[in-house]
Order: sequence, then structure tokens, then C-alpha cells
Amino acid sequence: MRDVAIVAFAQTDHRRRTDDLSEVEMLMPVLHQVLDATGLRARDIGFTCSGSSDYLAGRAFSFTMALDGVGAQPPISESHVEMDGAWALYEAWVKLRTGEADTALVYAYGKSSPGEVRDVLTRQLDPYYVGPLWPDSVALAALQAQALIDAGETDEAALASIAARNRTAAADNPHAQLAGSVPAGDYVVRPLRTGDCPPVGDGAAAVVLAADDTARALCTRPAWIRGIDHRIEAHSVGVRELTDSPSARLAAERAGAFERPVDTAELHAPFTSQEVVLRRALGLDDSVRVNPSGGALAANPMMAAGLIRLGEAAARIHRGESDRALAHATSGPCLQQNLVAVLEGETTHV
Repeated sequence: MRDVAIVAFAQTDHRRRTDDLSEVEMLMPVLHQVLDATGLRARDIGFTCSGSSDYLAGRAFSFTMALDGVGAQPPISESHVEMDGAWALYEAWVKLRTGEADTALVYAYGKSSPGEVRDVLTRQLDPYYVGPLWPDSVALAALQAQALIDAGETDEAALASIAARNRTAAADNPHAQLAGSVPAGDYVVRPLRTGDCPPVGDGAAAVVLAADDTARALCTRPAWIRGIDHRIEAHSVGVRELTDSPSARLAAERAGAFERPVDTAELHAPFTSQEVVLRRALGLDDSVRVNPSGGALAANPMMAAGLIRLGEAAARIHRGESDRALAHATSGPCLQQNLVAVLEGETTHV
């Protein structure tokens, strides 16, 4: 099995609405930017994989239109996941590890502005018992937040401080949708206020993966993926312990996150209460810098926010600001599905 690294990362400036852009128009500058960073052209890429959702686009097989941004000639080896782009990265990582390609382009995008994303996400729920009740994504997150408060794990003031810390960090992120001083605001669904919830917006991201010496040739300091794993909780939220995330903990264990401390963590925690759960499950203490990019509370483009966590962690390694980073992505209600990756710089390669 070969070593695989993230060698380039690019993302859009995340915006509340992009009515003036199609998905392809939103995506193309990101694809050009990430390829330009490596000096590669589309025909040099061995495998391409994307993540998106037909439910957001409102039409079947919408991802095929995005391929116009990649280019149809010459023919490419391509795949797609109806998931966050972090899972597309996992598929590409397997492809490179097994030697079927030396390079891979992974991209993800989502436009939440055309519809009501809170209602769209109800389609993820169990269609027999939970789905017909139409609990939206914020209502379910509020159940998790209240469970944490009732268990004594947090309170509303602590949740507000998480929001403030993330959005203060986002002030240094030129791509963030929300940054700086953002008021707690009114209750959306008690106990979650506006400040505890992610912004709704549009955006895209892309990374380039490369194996072994190809990675070293393309990037001065590759972000080596030392481990990556994803796990899933029971589908029904009614049979889960919402104050914990066993799947995130198991994914981290299988990815090797507990073998040595990490200095940075990019957590895909769209709600402040979910950061409380993830910090405990992943064993992150105050010595770890969590979400220096601002995380999903600063920008949460559906289907791309998890891939952005991997890209942000990798970018810090590229710049020499981190040696060993943890990146996390989630999908589904109340942290149902969790992916964890451990990234390291070249100096820590053993």
C-alpha cells in the first residue's frame, strides 16, 4: 500500500446566495485554482471523484452537469458519491492506495439557497417513523443540545462561547461567510440560538491527492494521510445516546488519532453543541487548536463543508503551521455518520 497525501486545496468565497451562478460556474474557478497549484492539467489526473446531492439541486443525476467544469475530453476515470466530498476523498484515497492511479481530483459543491435546506434534510430520516413527523435539522440538533445540557455537559453560555471562538477565528479566513463578532441572536429552536447554528449558503471546494514521490514532486510539504476511517450510528435517533458519538470515536481510533497527540483539529460541527460531543469523543483538550478556520459555524456549504475540513487541515500542514492534524466530517442528523482522518507533514513521516 502506498502513501497518499493532499497536495493542493482550493475553495470558493462562501456566500448566502449565488443566484448569478450555476453549479458549474461556481465550481470551475475552484477546479482551475487547485490544478494550477500543482501544475497539473485535467488530462494528467488519474481519477476524479465528486460529492454532491441531487436533493439540493432538485433534479436527478445533477452531478453529471458539474462534469462540464472538469471537461469531457479526453475521457476520464470518474466516480461520484451522494455524500459530502469527504467521502469522495475516501474513495479516491482507496484508488491511489491500491495503485490504480497516481493522482486524483476530488471536488464537492452545494447550493442551499434555492430551497429550504432545513426541510430538504428531513429526507435523510427514517421514512417510516421519523420522516413523517418532519422534524427539521435544527429541531433535531436542539434535541441533542438539550440532552447535553440536561446531562450537565454544557450550558447555553458555554455554547455561545464556542460560537464566538469559531467566528473570531474566521476573521482570518477570507473565504468565510460569517466572521468576527456575531450576536447570539434569538432562539431558533430552544436551546439553540441563531449564533449556535450554521449559516445557510453556497460554495464549493476541491483537493488534489497524489501518491508517494508524485506527491513530493507536486508539493513542497505534502499533507500525508496517515489514517482515515468512517463509521455510522443507528439510523433512528431514538435509539442513540445523543450526548456521545461512538462512531466518531471508533473512526478516530481506526485512523490512528489516539496514537500520538495532534496539534490541530478541524471539526465538522455545524452546531455548537456538536463540538461539545466531538471534543469528548475525539479526546481533544485545550492544547489542540480547534477550527482555526472558523469551522462550519463560519461557512457550511452543504456537501462540501466536510471536504473543506480536510482541506483546511492540509493547508495548515502545507504552510508549516501544523505537524499533525485531525480532520473530521459528518453527515446526517445529530452526527449520524462520521469520518476522521489524521494528516501529517513530511517531517513527522516514519
